[in-house]
Amino acid sequence: MEQDAAAGTSAAEALGPKGRGAGAPEGSNMLEAKSGKSEFIVAVVTEPQFTQHCREYLEGHQLLDRRHRVKQLPDGTMALPVLGESVAERHLEALRQRGAPQSTCRLAKLPNPVPSKKAQSCSPAQKLRQELQCLVEGQGHTWSAELEKDLPRSWQRHGDLFLLNEDSFKAAYWKKLEPGLWKTVASALGGQRLAKRGRVSPGGTRAPKVILLLGAHGWVEHVDNGIRYTFDVTQSMFSFGNITEKLRVASMACAGEVLVDLYAGIGYFTLPFLIHANAAFVHACEWDPHAAAALRKNLELNGVVDRCCIHLGDNRKLKLWSIADRVNLGLIPSSEEGWPIACQVLRQDTGGILHIHHNVESFPGKELQLPSSSEAGQKEQRAARNSGRQTPVKVAKLEWRRWAEAVSARIGVLLLQLHRKPWETRILHVQLVKSYAPHVDHVVLDLDCRPLSCPGEGVGKAERSCGQGPKV
Repeated sequence: MEQDAAAGTSAAEALGPKGRGAGAPEGSNMLEAKSGKSEFIVAVVTEPQFTQHCREYLEGHQLLDRRHRVKQLPDGTMALPVLGESVAERHLEALRQRGAPQSTCRLAKLPNPVPSKKAQSCSPAQKLRQELQCLVEGQGHTWSAELEKDLPRSWQRHGDLFLLNEDSFKAAYWKKLEPGLWKTVASALGGQRLAKRGRVSPGGTRAPKVILLLGAHGWVEHVDNGIRYTFDVTQSMFSFGNITEKLRVASMACAGEVLVDLYAGIGYFTLPFLIHANAAFVHACEWDPHAAAALRKNLELNGVVDRCCIHLGDNRKLKLWSIADRVNLGLIPSSEEGWPIACQVLRQDTGGILHIHHNVESFPGKELQLPSSSEAGQKEQRAARNSGRQTPVKVAKLEWRRWAEAVSARIGVLLLQLHRKPWETRILHVQLVKSYAPHVDHVVLDLDCRPLSCPGEGVGKAERSCGQGPKV
């Protein structure tokens, strides 16, 4: 438990009035902290022959701090760590009168305490619980099941910043312990900054509701598959669960290709496409200015800023046409609003590949529903579902295959409406990214789209460029 080293008062004065034998013995200045140190604990100091008696008494009254070791001081006395400042003068008097009348038991601050073996072997969650229980009981409050239930069960680490989940520290009592509470939590977890997240806002930016609890700013850096990402956790989110898809993207053969990333964020997929897949150029669309600012920093950090153009704003108003060999639509639960613009930016002469993200439901007995913006599209989707034709690749779940066929049909309709000529859409692969919720899977469809006048070798190239990931 940290104490204010700059308070300017002696340990004895800070810990209460001196009783009989509480005066500092010779050599006690070694206990008074060197003011430059930042961590102190409170300890009962006594002579070596009375150490065991003191330990038994403190244990019996639940005052002994088991997180730290008993320490012998240079003057030969022994320091027994106690919980906060909860050892009252009556406890010291009891120690002196009842069991150790010749002792000069007193309280003092002990700098640089040594963790006990038990504390060193604790998990972060156990250590956090112990630290907080000591903090609460040191304030004279009873530790309760309600408070323990209120502790975080998971968190994200970004360097020295820990991001707590939204369901922690809701009890009203925690407010009374601020701001020292957050220093204790950060220290127990091994960090210096602390933030707490809420639910992602329902708006299109999917901005996180995050409050910075400890620290001057929320900017962090994360290295993922050799790529450096920096972002402000209070403004942008980082999706650890998408690592499998980022690795798959990194393995694709995109040399010489122009890519449009319709939902770029801070560069989750833009950067793997540029750095590992060797895309020639990426047009990155993002309408959240905070995410776009982080994306620009990330392009600079990774030395690829000259191969990317950021389009800030609503991608449905994008002024690009017929330039993309590949389009990434990395938005869940659905990227359907981006399908028309994806068809618009695909190269009209040769076509290209769409990577379409979606949350597919697989509830038993539930009919697949995929909204469409036209009656023709609905008819095409019904025909695809009822035709009984097989997809050209193996798909793990029936629901995935039905969804992929419906999307393929709908994209074909959009391309026909846009370009006034028929296109062939072919399902290359359906990739599971993660389980989003019970009976809900986040998947990606690799859909090859070619105008029928396009030579057939385009499909072969598409299969080679998308076939790096495992088939499902």
